[in-house]
Amino acid sequence: MASSGFFDSPCACCKFLKRKCPPECIFAPYFPPQDPYKFINVHKIFGSSNVSKLLNELPPHQRSDAVKSMAYEAAARVRDPVHGCVAEICSLQRQVQLLQKELEAANARLRNYETLNNYPAYSLPWNG
Repeated sequence: MASSGFFDSPCACCKFLKRKCPPECIFAPYFPPQDPYKFINVHKIFGSSNVSKLLNELPPHQRSDAVKSMAYEAAARVRDPVHGCVAEICSLQRQVQLLQKELEAANARLRNYETLNNYPAYSLPWNG
């Protein structure tokens, strides 16, 4: 059985698919048994066969990032089946635009404040 780091139990994939977890299981390093929903979401969206093919085609040093990306997209697709993480990206872009406008307004107020404070005090006729 693949050593997934948790009492030698099968990885989340093999456990979910009810199969024996082989020692060379491509899923075991990335889908630990204590985080089954990570695999369940990825399986729902991409399918275990596609994930297996992708992981086998990638060099080992890129697999972890690929799994993180798939897990993020799968979780987003579960929350929003139509837009997935595109909805999150659009929301973040709107926030950035609003914050840029706020920053521009704050900078304009700061420039006005600096301009007012750089004018010499008016000489009033009764001050001498």
